[in-house]
Amino acid sequence: MSNDCKKAKIKLNGQNVYAIIPIGEDGIMKKTRKEKKRLILITLVIIGLIGSLFSSVSRDWVEILKNNKKAEELAAKYDDLLKEEDKLKSEVTKLQDSDYVARYAKEKYLYSTEGETIIRLD
Repeated sequence: MSNDCKKAKIKLNGQNVYAIIPIGEDGIMKKTRKEKKRLILITLVIIGLIGSLFSSVSRDWVEILKNNKKAEELAAKYDDLLKEEDKLKSEVTKLQDSDYVARYAKEKYLYSTEGETIIRLD
């Protein structure tokens, strides 16, 4: 057994088992190449998952901002359509009045009854 290894006694299923553990100069266990590769692989996988999560969240955030802007535009359009609907309802109410229809026809289409002369002033 060399200086950089330590013999350890471990009880396994009621039997004493001896293991040789690599120890560095500072007394801490050395990591084997296999453990280092596994640690690097796990670290890369975790970094990849975090990157994927960040990418997904940022994509969703951009989509939320677009949807909020579109919702504001649609709300403004809805308000305009409500105003236009009120105006059209008012026009329908006026067109149901025969006196208004007669006056409207005379003004817009130069309609006249018998004995009337229409003079248009622009």
